Amino acid sequence: MKALIVAPSWIGDTVLAQALFIRLHERIPGLQLDALAPRWVAPVIERMPEIAQVVDSPFAHGELSLKARQRVARQLAQRGYQRAYVLPNSLKSALIPFFADIPERIGFVGESRYGLINRRHTLNKALLPQMAERFAQLAEAPGAPLVRPIPQPRLRSSSEQRTNTLSALGVALPEKLAVFCPGAEFGPAKRWPTRHFAALADSLAKAGYAVWLLGSAKDRAIGEHIVDQAQPANLPLNLCGATSLTEAIDLLAAASFVVCNDSGLMHVAAALGRPLIALYGSSSPGFTPPLSEKARILSLELDCSPCFKRECPLGHLDCLNKLDPQRVRDACLTRALA
Repeated sequence: MKALIVAPSWIGDTVLAQALFIRLHERIPGLQLDALAPRWVAPVIERMPEIAQVVDSPFAHGELSLKARQRVARQLAQRGYQRAYVLPNSLKSALIPFFADIPERIGFVGESRYGLINRRHTLNKALLPQMAERFAQLAEAPGAPLVRPIPQPRLRSSSEQRTNTLSALGVALPEKLAVFCPGAEFGPAKRWPTRHFAALADSLAKAGYAVWLLGSAKDRAIGEHIVDQAQPANLPLNLCGATSLTEAIDLLAAASFVVCNDSGLMHVAAALGRPLIALYGSSSPGFTPPLSEKARILSLELDCSPCFKRECPLGHLDCLNKLDPQRVRDACLTRALA
């Protein structure tokens, strides 16, 4: 059996989708599972043992490019895939498997994708409240109940990969390392304040921890604000924008523990099995929780949250501003000693 995954366009969603990949291998002996994935999520898929090959999807968020999709489809048609699992719910994500004439095209109905998807699942949000469950459901026959518990994502990072990454970045691994991921692509209503991250870094430095900041180039300024607000002694090392996603995976795997907003790197840290403190404000851990027994979720659960807004509609962001650094510190040290 040769099957193709049409992967999500977000890092966190891609990690959660591994529950489906694991289950497919459990169900189909000898399965070759490839993934058509955007290049910005490909490094995550490359660390999943269930995926044999990653095929580049060259399309930006929201880009249709019909002729380009037909060209990619012609290339895929030569590979002899028998099934395609279309994970995004958009119409355009289902076009390539259809153009490639892959016989069985599996996914949720989505944007009226009748014909494009010919093994159609209908989403019942009450029965499948979590995104990872919705992905795993695609391994079942349409209408069949999901088999629980679903597999937990597990990314690979070998000691050799970690050593090579540290060498390439010119940094030495401290004895006690706390990694902060202060960004969140969705918007500021998901971001714990930089002053709180700075206060937490100061407190952890007193406990003997070096603090490294990880994120994309868009998070560089956020990291600089944290450094600027920290005490001069034992300043955090701002690596936001200084690493590739592959390198970030290896640095997260080397951490004593990780502190993250609800973000893609939160799911990466969870899938690496690191002790994790996940900070939730405007979003809900009920939909996309970190799937790890080593993760602890901190949320004030205010009446106004989750609002799922990019910016606080009330202008105060109490859901994160009032999440005290001391409480996060205590959770960090508890996780580190567990």
